[in-house]
Amino acid sequence: MAEATRRLPGVQPVPMSDWLIRDERYAEQMALRDHLLASHRARVFECQTGAEAACAELRDLVVAHLPDGFLRQGRVITRPDGVAIDLDADHPLIAAARLVQEDLCILTHDAPQGEHLLSAAVLCFPASWTLAEKIGRPLSAIHIPVEKYDDVMAKRVQRLFDMVRVDHPLWRQNALFYQNPALFQPASEAQPRKTPERRPEFLRSERQVILRLPLTGTMVFSIHTWVLPFGQLSPEQVEGLAAHPVHYAGRSV
Repeated sequence: MAEATRRLPGVQPVPMSDWLIRDERYAEQMALRDHLLASHRARVFECQTGAEAACAELRDLVVAHLPDGFLRQGRVITRPDGVAIDLDADHPLIAAARLVQEDLCILTHDAPQGEHLLSAAVLCFPASWTLAEKIGRPLSAIHIPVEKYDDVMAKRVQRLFDMVRVDHPLWRQNALFYQNPALFQPASEAQPRKTPERRPEFLRSERQVILRLPLTGTMVFSIHTWVLPFGQLSPEQVEGLAAHPVHYAGRSV
């Protein structure tokens, strides 16, 4: 793991061709995403008034940058797992989210507050936060109760969002310890995830990409999640953790 990816905000440029990733967990993660959108739609999808155009633009951008393995016939795209998605059968943000493993968030700039607000999202794999609590709130409030996210950090992150140019996305990757490997792990601000007293069994990592939509100028925050048992980490990953340890319960691993 590069040092820049372990800091906050700690970002690096990434080409648009590498924005979306399809890995070996695609079928498994997409089946869970489809289930959550069908059975718990209100918990994993939100779109505020005024964000519709950005959602449609994001859908089209996702379609234009799909990895290999997808088959398009008119307005229907067949995923690598064989599921056909009609691009016009549902909300455009849901259509986009049912194509890729990434959770997709739309953030619009609010001039009076001087921050970006979470205006729409499909969030099926939350790492201990809930969409209902964060929708409509600025970046500074979205990060409650993240440790070390103070006013200085909030200003740095906002400047980062302001500087992102069209076709020049940025990415970072985090690392978190979890005892439960489930992808869907919402948690309220009032009941945050407890810090483990010993090293849990799983490493949860998010590849986070921020990009600017070319037409609306709206910001997109995408999250690709991996969950791995420590025993399955590659030698390179183990070496990366040793060089840049994850902190928990006053200790480092």
